Order: sequence, then C-alpha cells, then structure tokens
Amino acid sequence: MPGMSQGSRCENPWTSVRGVGQKKASGQPEGLAELMVFYCEQAEGFSSDGGLQDEVYFDALVRMFERALKTIDSLTQVQRQPLWERLDTVRSSGHNFGYGVGDDMDDLFAEYGADD
Repeated sequence: MPGMSQGSRCENPWTSVRGVGQKKASGQPEGLAELMVFYCEQAEGFSSDGGLQDEVYFDALVRMFERALKTIDSLTQVQRQPLWERLDTVRSSGHNFGYGVGDDMDDLFAEYGADD
C-alpha cells in the first residue's frame, strides 16, 4: 500500500484488545463472562450509534448474548447481578433494532432467570 513501509501492517485496534481480554479471561468464568458482556455492549453501541441494520450482525449479537447468559449462569449470585444488569441494558436497546432482536433477548433472559 502507498505510504506503508515494507513489512508494516495495518492492525485492527480491537484485535489487540480482544487478545488481551481473552488471555485474562482464559480459565476464569467471571473474566470470560465480563468479556462476553463487553462484546454485547460494544455491538449494541455500534448498532445504535451507526444505525446498522444487518440481520447477520444481529444474529451474532443474540448468539453472544446467549453465550454470555450461559457463562453468567455458572457464577455466584453476587457475581451474576452486575453482569445481568449490564445485559438488561443491551436487551432494552435490542427492541430498537427490529428483526426480533429484543424479543429473542427477552426470551433468553427469562430462560436463564435473569429477569427474576
């Protein structure tokens, strides 16, 4: 590419953040849950801020939302509560996306008992 020296490469800033987060989270359910919730928050924010309307993107968000709930379910009640609260914010915003995102998140939230 013009303006780039040989051997240099363009890095995605999320790659390094994600790599660090994955290392910190490995083998630790609370850290992994934190990383998954953070992913959901960032995906929700990106969609809200940019007006993204992509069904494949939303399907991936709902899948990660479910994975986060599954991981959170393995934690103690004290550890779960703040993560559920953060996912509840994502869930509320999901109703603004269309494609049934909010409804899917409602169903998952109820399935994992997060709305009790």
